[in-house]
Amino acid sequence: MVTADVLRAQIAGPAMRALHICQRLAEEGHEVRLITTSPYCELSPQGFTAVAGGPDELAEAESWCEVMVLQGYVTHHHPVLARSTKIIVFDVYDPLHLETLALTKGHSGPARDEHVHISVETLNRQLERGDFLICASERQRDLFIGQLCALGRANPLTYDADPTLRRLIDVVPFGLPDQRPEHRRAVLRGVVPGIGQSDEVLVWAGGIYDWFDPLTLIRAMSGLSRRRPSVRLYFMGLRHPNPDVPPMQMAVDAQALAEELGLAGRNVFFNQGWVDYAERQNFLLEANIGVSTHFDSAETRFSFRTRALDYLWAGLPIVATRGDAFAELIERERLGLTVPPEDPDALEEALFELLADWEMAEGCRARVDEVRDRFRWSAVLQPLAAFCRQPRPAPDLAAAHAGPAPSTDPTPAGGEAVEVPASPGPDPVGAGKRSFSELVRFHYQQGGAVQVVRSAANKAVRLARRT
Repeated sequence: MVTADVLRAQIAGPAMRALHICQRLAEEGHEVRLITTSPYCELSPQGFTAVAGGPDELAEAESWCEVMVLQGYVTHHHPVLARSTKIIVFDVYDPLHLETLALTKGHSGPARDEHVHISVETLNRQLERGDFLICASERQRDLFIGQLCALGRANPLTYDADPTLRRLIDVVPFGLPDQRPEHRRAVLRGVVPGIGQSDEVLVWAGGIYDWFDPLTLIRAMSGLSRRRPSVRLYFMGLRHPNPDVPPMQMAVDAQALAEELGLAGRNVFFNQGWVDYAERQNFLLEANIGVSTHFDSAETRFSFRTRALDYLWAGLPIVATRGDAFAELIERERLGLTVPPEDPDALEEALFELLADWEMAEGCRARVDEVRDRFRWSAVLQPLAAFCRQPRPAPDLAAAHAGPAPSTDPTPAGGEAVEVPASPGPDPVGAGKRSFSELVRFHYQQGGAVQVVRSAANKAVRLARRT
């Protein structure tokens, strides 16, 4: 498995996911290597190796492996991986193009256009090349099936192999450790100046990114602190664990607003660093409520808030903004309360209600306890584990790699003339009969690898009908 994220004591979502995928596959009996293309690898996991690697290490690993699992922008920076003939799984739990649009909102000009273009092209190339794809929710799967259709990957070969297309793309949500969390040491109450033993603590897990909305939460805290003076809000991380990631403007704005409202250091607290992954349960288990707020956007609709799952792990009632798949889970399972986007009054009231109504909060905790086992890593990774037990190339890619199926036509195909597959447009000049290499080159020039795959699939269908 290859990730671009750092592998340190302090890690973000992509690295967490990569680590747990590797751990689970190693437990299944596979020989597993994890490579980060960042220069930071400070972990020594049990059951598999983890290293930082450049082009040479990636080339050696590609030669060694039978299956590659790739995520993020790895193939953009190392396109040779996508050209491998090995079986490739792409982890597309993070819709790169929508994240980029949210991240660059407010900017304009060629730099933003190029950033968006790279994200779209990177994701399209992954969807074109993947033998198997994993995403984080059924909502995401619908998004990517639409994109796969536009790229020609929903074709007779992939559809006939499985009309549900789950052999091509399936759901692997972000997961939780199989073990329940244990509180090992005090980290907030009586430790952070201003947070007392009997205070009511709200926790924001993870970082503050530009697509989140901590400002509405901080405004809600202004009114809530007057109604419940002992309430405290703690943001678990500001500085991204990857030192190469610049500070997010939203993190700067959140601190400024807390200062402006007179809440900083009194009711609102910021961890200027980042909580170690192995220590996060200590913070979560000292909290009363977990909070997640975001904007109404396409990024929100197709996101999967990975750190919010830690609230399930810790058994916390949850208050969140509506609009994403996780909010639907909260509403359906009654794990807490959801509120409209950018509505500080509604958010204040929801937080007040959960803090004031002990019976409601305990009911949420009980239902969280019932739901969280569904999200254990050993459970959610089953589709990927099943694929790796019997890895297979996608049928359309296998057909394209093998070339057209043997023909019953009297005209030989081995370097001689072959039939040009029908195309929707006019037949190009001189295209009556072409050599196989000329045919592949023509279709690649017309529409890239997708056109080659589509043409080979059409040829296979016609040959099947003839026989």
